[in-house]
Amino acid sequence: MGPPQMSLVEIRWHGRGGQGAVTASEIVAKAAIAQGKYAQAFPSFGVERRGAPVEAFTRIDEKPIYIRSKIYEPDIIVVLDPSLLGPKLAEGLKEGGMAIVNTEKTPDEVRKLLGREDVKVAVVNATKIALETLKRPIVNTAILGAFAKATGLVDLDALLEAVKEKVPPRTVEANLEAVRRAYEEVVMG
Repeated sequence: MGPPQMSLVEIRWHGRGGQGAVTASEIVAKAAIAQGKYAQAFPSFGVERRGAPVEAFTRIDEKPIYIRSKIYEPDIIVVLDPSLLGPKLAEGLKEGGMAIVNTEKTPDEVRKLLGREDVKVAVVNATKIALETLKRPIVNTAILGAFAKATGLVDLDALLEAVKEKVPPRTVEANLEAVRRAYEEVVMG
């Protein structure tokens, strides 16, 4: 008997315009495809301006994906901006789902803010990592390292390759460092 079949995993990304949530969702999809999986990524824009809340979506599966709608009941939420934390963010998150959050808070503090005791939480200070590696508070590549470690959906090497393809050439090394650091520094609870 082979390994168990993976079923569809749906991820909803929450950030603000300019933080890179859409790019992060695309990088995860690229990494999954590079590993022989099927994936799709797409944004949902409200008011398109820097700083406005943004949602993006990623689906990953072992078989072709035919759904094309927004994700209303994600398995995983990824939060790039901790100011967005609150019960509204966890709406629709499947029971026992996972939240991966850019924050200085502990997993227990995040669960309280989300109003959900049933969720697994992974936290990383992606803002600090981004400021130290990129010299800018663009947290998407740092949150990707935490995503890879916390979920196991994409391996670190595939993720690093996808980052190389997607970020501006002059920032490749700094972005790769951000991914690696977050992969090591993420705290799960």
